[in-house]
Amino acid sequence: MEGRTHYAADITEQMIGETVSVAGWVHRRRDHGGLIFIDLRDRTGLVQIVAEPVHAESFSELDRVRAEFVVAVTGKVRARPAGMENPELTSGRIEIEPSRVAILSEAKTPPFMPVDADTVDEGLRLKYRYIDLRRPSLLRNFVLRDKVLIAVRNFFHAHGFLDVETPSLARSTPEGARDFLVPSRLAPGEFYALPQSPQIFKQLLMVAGFDRYYQIAKVFRDEDLRADRQPEFTQIDVEMSFMSQGEILDMMEAMLRQVFRDSMEVDLAPFVRMTWRQAMEGYGSDKPDLRAGEPLCDLTAQVKAHIGWPVLREATFVGGVVLRHYQPSRRQLDAWAEAAKTHGASGLIWIVKTGEGLRTSAGKWLSEEDLLHLAEAAQLGPDDTLLVVAGEKWPSLAALGQLRLEFARQEQRVEDGWRFLWVTEFPLFEWSDEEKRLVSAHHPFTMPHPEDVDLIATDPLSVRSQAYDVVLNGTELASGSLRIYQPELQSRIFAALGLDPEETEEKFGFLINAFQYGAPPHGGIAFGLDRLVMLMAGAKSLREVIAFPKTARGFDPLMNSPSLVDTRQLDDVGIQIKK
Repeated sequence: MEGRTHYAADITEQMIGETVSVAGWVHRRRDHGGLIFIDLRDRTGLVQIVAEPVHAESFSELDRVRAEFVVAVTGKVRARPAGMENPELTSGRIEIEPSRVAILSEAKTPPFMPVDADTVDEGLRLKYRYIDLRRPSLLRNFVLRDKVLIAVRNFFHAHGFLDVETPSLARSTPEGARDFLVPSRLAPGEFYALPQSPQIFKQLLMVAGFDRYYQIAKVFRDEDLRADRQPEFTQIDVEMSFMSQGEILDMMEAMLRQVFRDSMEVDLAPFVRMTWRQAMEGYGSDKPDLRAGEPLCDLTAQVKAHIGWPVLREATFVGGVVLRHYQPSRRQLDAWAEAAKTHGASGLIWIVKTGEGLRTSAGKWLSEEDLLHLAEAAQLGPDDTLLVVAGEKWPSLAALGQLRLEFARQEQRVEDGWRFLWVTEFPLFEWSDEEKRLVSAHHPFTMPHPEDVDLIATDPLSVRSQAYDVVLNGTELASGSLRIYQPELQSRIFAALGLDPEETEEKFGFLINAFQYGAPPHGGIAFGLDRLVMLMAGAKSLREVIAFPKTARGFDPLMNSPSLVDTRQLDDVGIQIKK
């Protein structure tokens, strides 16, 4: 074949009369009695080829082609006849009259056509992923992903960061999700772990004096999957020395601004910043969607001061979500009450304000004056509805937060646009009912809030951390923190987590030892690249922005993996399968 001179989308009206060579897949073929129309598809789009019998050789070749054949075409660019233009295509005002055609590869009839892939079962699409990836809509996601990566690298290069690769074979650590284990042939019975994060390595790079590090890192976590989670995924991993938390947040916000500006020509508004407590109390979530309406309202003080009904008065917390300009039917109100129970609330009271006054599901126990107090506290306006939950504080807030989101989605009141925020001051520890011990809310290398260090031994669940998350439209995009860099403080944290000195030495001795040789103050963050691109592309699943993803059960239909291996391979690493 002759060398390709142009991509489909590059051919414009300015090239009419020129001879070009294009190559790609037959997207669609139409035979109109003496004329053969071919839509040729390449990575950039479509261009129309129109063959006439006068060019016998090229006409004969195109008469043989079928959908998904790979062909090369050389011919003259000409204008489409008036009324036959396609304004949806960059090349929609021109067509190519072929003088030479080469069929480079014939194709069996595929199990589905790329143009129809949206309606095909996902398992079949993943089995034939190379066909699925021919969808122009899917290809656009990967063009966007490439733009995002270029913008990320340009930003970090401009700000003095070094791109450093860290090992993919590391040591298994006791914190976080389950590790993917890799047996060692040279050390029978011992294992590497695929990294859940380059966390320890990037901290050691700070000890080494690299000062500013980043990496587009592949990481692995053996955990249950969902639409926004895969067993292997990609992080934008970052670490910096000698910077305050505020400086880190400012720099990472600037990075995201450049990413959106360079890849989508979008200028982002300033990011909101709130503490974990403010997020939980205001939205019932540590990753609130700011597009879904106003915050929740705390009615506890008003109830304690004015209302005598024990169900409310004796509750630890009373809160509500206001549904503005919403006059639901009794059936809808009953549905909200059931929804509240599914989200963990013990029950729900509703109050509706109409032109005739206030009506409620608790009329037997709340007086007109009680209702007025609650309506005033919630700033209830005409035609507004108030959903009230009472009980323990955090479960009640979580239930109200879910009701707030469901209302915005059901009534199509979720605002358009990009609403970023930083959430800071997460708890340093959580209590694990499963393990019956304290665990790290972020990871064990997170710096505690300086005002709370003395509480580590006496009241650990009250200790705030210097950790921070980036949230976009209700989805967590990144987590980070300032890191512990003093050996004594790091040992105290390990002790609070239940690690005795021997276990600490065995698992993390190398890190604490490194800190004894001059460790700078440092902090960092890791962004989920796949999740970021998924949101930017408006995709429904991570599988739409990862070239070769796994199913929800962690299976790869294309490669049929995971799979059995030869017993000789197991013998080499000293493993016997337990059935």
